Amino acid sequence: MRASEYVVSAYFAWTSLLALTLPISTFNRVRALVANVIVLLVYLVLLRLRQGEWVRIARDWIPQGLIILAYKEMGWFAPASHTNRLEHGWIAWDRLLLDQWHGRACIESLGSLIPFVLELSYVLVYALPPVTMLIVYRLGMHRRADVVLTIYLLGMLLSYGQFPFWPSEPPRTVFPGLDMPNVDTVVRQFSLRIVGNYGIHTSVFPSAHVSGAVAAAFAMAYVFPRRRALILGYFMYAMAVAVATVYGRYHYAVDALAGIAVGCVALPLGIWLNRRTEKLDS
Repeated sequence: MRASEYVVSAYFAWTSLLALTLPISTFNRVRALVANVIVLLVYLVLLRLRQGEWVRIARDWIPQGLIILAYKEMGWFAPASHTNRLEHGWIAWDRLLLDQWHGRACIESLGSLIPFVLELSYVLVYALPPVTMLIVYRLGMHRRADVVLTIYLLGMLLSYGQFPFWPSEPPRTVFPGLDMPNVDTVVRQFSLRIVGNYGIHTSVFPSAHVSGAVAAAFAMAYVFPRRRALILGYFMYAMAVAVATVYGRYHYAVDALAGIAVGCVALPLGIWLNRRTEKLDS
């Protein structure tokens, strides 16, 4: 097994445990367990197939699709209702950043330019995994694809796995009409439509948008240490995502900070896991 496959297996084993222990409906419990069994069967089939080129490519790309399932499963663990206790504590930090420290005014000082860039950065998070893999392939480092994938998956799944323990809703829904951006853009309307139709109601802490972007930046820096422009671009993008989550009221500032922390942890953990897996295979 690859390091990334150990990460995926551990995550879905964890969600199986959550499905068996959390107070959720029987329907959600069963569909989570069935989905996890199907994931396991898919990997068993792949591992039994001959190691052809198409199998290698499939093993690079299948985990990226499983990120969607991982996210949706967390929605099945959502509580029946939220007390919003955490959110009322977190909002104070947001208002300090956006109002008292004039964060919103600085972002909007050039009109719609910076808000547009931030909202676009937020939306493009959904394209980050395939784009990153394509860059790895294009630069001829497909043999290191699993290293990048492992670090990125850890960045995402370490956040997802915590959601049931931090029940919370985004600031735009808990505090409707308050602390909102003064600038509206087409990209923002598109983004709100996505999160409105496909969002879950389990938790917003830590921000997986941020942890995934930060983990991807660290992964690319690790695999391509000499490509400074690429590394700078990834880290600037991760910073834009972190700011966008708070400015756009998709997350609280503490969510973004926690996401940064998770992304940082994903790097050494991913490196260790890849080296450990290589030793087991040798």
